[in-house]
Amino acid sequence: MIMSETLEIERHRAAIARNEISRPVRLAIESAILNQDTSFFDYGCGYGGDVQRVANLGYTSGGWDPYYYPDETITAADVVNLGYVLNVIEDIEERRQSLIQAWELTRKVLIVAAQVLINAPSKAQLAYSDGIVTKRNTFQKYYEQEELKQYIDEVLNVDAVPVALGVYFVFRDETAKESFKAIRFFSRTSTPRIRIPTKRFEDYQELLQPLMQFFTHRGRLPVKGELETEAEILTEFANYRRAFNVILQATDEAEWDAIAYRRSLDIQVYLALTHFDQRPRFSQLPAEMRHDIKAFFGSYEEACEVADQKLFSLGKPGVVKTACEKSKIGKHTRGALYVHISALAALDPLLRIYEGCASRTIGRVDGATLIKYYTDQPQISYLFYPEFDTDPHPALTASINIDLKTLYVTHRDYSNRANPPVLHRKETFVTANYPLYEQFAKLTQQEQELGLLKQKSEIGTREGWQKCLAAHGVEIRGHEVYQI
Repeated sequence: MIMSETLEIERHRAAIARNEISRPVRLAIESAILNQDTSFFDYGCGYGGDVQRVANLGYTSGGWDPYYYPDETITAADVVNLGYVLNVIEDIEERRQSLIQAWELTRKVLIVAAQVLINAPSKAQLAYSDGIVTKRNTFQKYYEQEELKQYIDEVLNVDAVPVALGVYFVFRDETAKESFKAIRFFSRTSTPRIRIPTKRFEDYQELLQPLMQFFTHRGRLPVKGELETEAEILTEFANYRRAFNVILQATDEAEWDAIAYRRSLDIQVYLALTHFDQRPRFSQLPAEMRHDIKAFFGSYEEACEVADQKLFSLGKPGVVKTACEKSKIGKHTRGALYVHISALAALDPLLRIYEGCASRTIGRVDGATLIKYYTDQPQISYLFYPEFDTDPHPALTASINIDLKTLYVTHRDYSNRANPPVLHRKETFVTANYPLYEQFAKLTQQEQELGLLKQKSEIGTREGWQKCLAAHGVEIRGHEVYQI
């Protein structure tokens, strides 16, 4: 399906108008693909907004465009951007050559962004060649998300990595690609706090801090050469195990075990999802991940077998439904489980892999608030509540739905609806360590005591909720209920 002006296009145009970095390039910066150690070239740079903004960050930046900057030198760079160029080239062979030329300029990563089909066709559009002619009489080629990947892969003989809707990264180095793919499945963990500050720990706390940080991140002890302060620690303790024993005397060992267990689950999720592509050889994995796998599973074969068992189990009837029903995280309804995006890493690994089956197709869903797991059909939705933290009962502004059988992507816009759906019981969507959990829970308790939440079918929309508040003679300011 085609929508006349997708959300992605609007964001891109607004960014150019404000001379802000476009989303594809911003994603490259946020993921550290593009930084001060890499050079940037925008192939088909248009007015040159990205070129200038990237340069303003102190990065090496250049660009070329056949219409606006035809005299600029076309040069190779570490990171090359081909942003929203493929859409506007009518000639199929010229489009193909543009992609090839951009790839030939790329030393490390090529960013390819194009407009994707995520909604119903506009009556103002006319079919033209393999694209459309817009109401402004300009050509646009719209892709399905999977179609865009297939096109990039076939033309360049690569395995493009989806980063977001209509945005792909193409890596020169396989190890760098796998490192990038794995990072998105890392759980965020906190270093266990000091419970019993023993004299020996206090004496060496500064020396032991890098070791604590390493274990917090990797879930294991380092191997030779992984820690910059290795020489100092080994000089004092002879080996990492002895040094870590001093840490255990001052902290809760169970918390460190939980970190290691969660890290092993992260690897299982990552490996399960590599099954859909050509699974990398062990030698193609980043060195730190190879050490992780040896520490947690003993061998790559064992790790892949464990991961595949979880993946294949998702094909059995009722497995996803059972996992949703057993989840202690999220809000349960008759046909779905709703989970805040921040709680994803804390879910059962089966549900993490299931969500990964959706996000591996569309990449990162920027701005999504909740994930909706359907228990009666193979679908996942990403729901957008931009005021989730600040509005006590935020309204739904948009949703992106993915059919896991067809990989069909549907976008719905609720932002202009007079009576959008609203949320209640916000604490049920998040984990107990969410910064605003107590505030959310306190409001829910007040609302329950006043009987505001009894009529579930009537308060699910903004108008219904406002009628309920009026009938009870109350209003909500901040996250507090007040009598009128």
